Amino acid sequence: MAEGMYGTRTDDTYARAGFNGTVPRGERPVVVVVDLTNGFTDAAQPAGADLRDVVAATAALIESARAADAPVVFTTIAYTAAELDTVTWLKKAPGMRAMLEGTPAVEIDPGLPRRPGDVLITKKGASAFFGTTLAPTLTALGCDTVLVCGATTSGCVRATVVDAVQSGFPVLVPGECVGDRAGGPHEAALFDIHAKYGDVIDLKEAMRCLTAS
Repeated sequence: MAEGMYGTRTDDTYARAGFNGTVPRGERPVVVVVDLTNGFTDAAQPAGADLRDVVAATAALIESARAADAPVVFTTIAYTAAELDTVTWLKKAPGMRAMLEGTPAVEIDPGLPRRPGDVLITKKGASAFFGTTLAPTLTALGCDTVLVCGATTSGCVRATVVDAVQSGFPVLVPGECVGDRAGGPHEAALFDIHAKYGDVIDLKEAMRCLTAS
């Protein structure tokens, strides 16, 4: 995370408010891959963007997790035909209506090394925790640190980070492993996450956290 990217005045304001602490690193990390599905990683999709670099970086992190015997959890957003007219979020974000169950849009990007034994959480909202079994799943796996990857940084990633902290999990966000549709929302979300909720780190440090566990 670049220091001073929003200017000295902003940095000083947040410092006076007591933000920008460091979260503890646990002994049993988990990689949570948020919504790196075709509907988000394919720029031709209504809600998509070109996230090839994010997918490649996340794939490398997943391989490090495999080598360290750390669990990997994937999430997808998928709606039934009936839910297209009952989920309020879809009225605000109608492009998300493309995330229909059984279509290629909700499938995990093929560039990611997903295994049959990996947990897949299907969600209906932004946070991977809201209305899902993610929190008890992480507890059952014995995880004490969550590395959050995925899309979009300002939407589902940020919402997942906030709920992870509120569920009692320290959070690390590898900056190369998250992406958005535009640079401004992406950078603002990373700033907010790093100031208040988790540590934004680089991919190399994320890999070290996995291998050190």
